[in-house]
Amino acid sequence: MCPVYHNGAMTLPHDSLAALRKSYERAELDEAGSAIGPLRQFERWLDEAITAQVSEPNAMTLATVGSDLRPSTRIVLIKGVDARGIVWYTNYDSRKGQELAGNPYAALQFHWVELERVVRIEGLVHKVDAAESDAYFASRPLDSRIGAWASPQSQVISGRDVLVKNAALYAAKHLLAPPRPPHWGGYRLVPERWEFWQGRKSRLHDRLRYRLEEGRWVRERLAP
Repeated sequence: MCPVYHNGAMTLPHDSLAALRKSYERAELDEAGSAIGPLRQFERWLDEAITAQVSEPNAMTLATVGSDLRPSTRIVLIKGVDARGIVWYTNYDSRKGQELAGNPYAALQFHWVELERVVRIEGLVHKVDAAESDAYFASRPLDSRIGAWASPQSQVISGRDVLVKNAALYAAKHLLAPPRPPHWGGYRLVPERWEFWQGRKSRLHDRLRYRLEEGRWVRERLAP
């Protein structure tokens, strides 16, 4: 696969991209070896990703849909998971915050490349309560707390100097005890569907889906 240079930039020929291949042969996922409930299965896989020291095992893609019906994605970090759902924190005025305000349904995806695994979760999103957001905000490093005040997330700014000046302003204002900004806090996705994907040889991947039906989780296999 030889790179091609065009105007000083390296590109790959289209036929080289089409020829990229990987055989998935690390593990399998079957009904007998999976948990009855999706939360237990997720916790098992997350623990294994952390133990395997994969790169940022807590990183997940968040997909939302705005009023224009155009989906958008971004990477956020999981900060909590239990029977109530999956939690992350962000700026409520950001694009994702505005989209969730108009359409509270979203999807999450974890991709643990080294383990050849993907987890997809879909459900309804709501804000966590103020006390929970306050507790998490207080646990963050000081620079991160100042950053939550300094960044008008998703808004157009004239340059990085805006962020630097804002950070200096709020650091001087709040010193060592910045409170949680009113525009910043947590969201919780309450899962309605989970899918666990394990890469397999010959593209015959394992896919197990859990969906809620009359208050109980139904586990079923999907064709790859």
